[in-house]
Amino acid sequence: MSRSYKGDVSAADCWSSLAEQGDGFLVDVRTHAEWNFVGFPAMPPAMPMGRADPIFAEWQRYPTMAVDPDFGPRVAAAIEAAGGTKASPVYFLCRSGARSMASAAALTALGFENCFNVADGFEGPPDEEGHRGRVAGWKAAGLPWSQK
Repeated sequence: MSRSYKGDVSAADCWSSLAEQGDGFLVDVRTHAEWNFVGFPAMPPAMPMGRADPIFAEWQRYPTMAVDPDFGPRVAAAIEAAGGTKASPVYFLCRSGARSMASAAALTALGFENCFNVADGFEGPPDEEGHRGRVAGWKAAGLPWSQK
């Protein structure tokens, strides 16, 4: 199956790439409510100035959940303002990997060459009790995160 973005990576592979290469970007496409109440990923400590935090950009605007028509240009501008280019690796993260696939495809359509979906997102799929964050994803991988 061909994708309209570079590919899927695990949360651990995303973290490793950001930590080792230092030239990538993490874009958290969840909603403000998710960032505030569920938490958000922390970046590797060695990230350069201007990349010490993820780029926070809602793919869908809460509470209507309508796709933000300005998402692509807004994220592209944020990447370029932080010194990135259309060749920079860009990793997209949502709750479980669906919105991030769509956002990776949207930025690829704007000419960004290395857009990746963080496959299981921040919380991953629900476990047998219906709780997220335990089976797969950023939290389950034990990667650093924060909560307001």
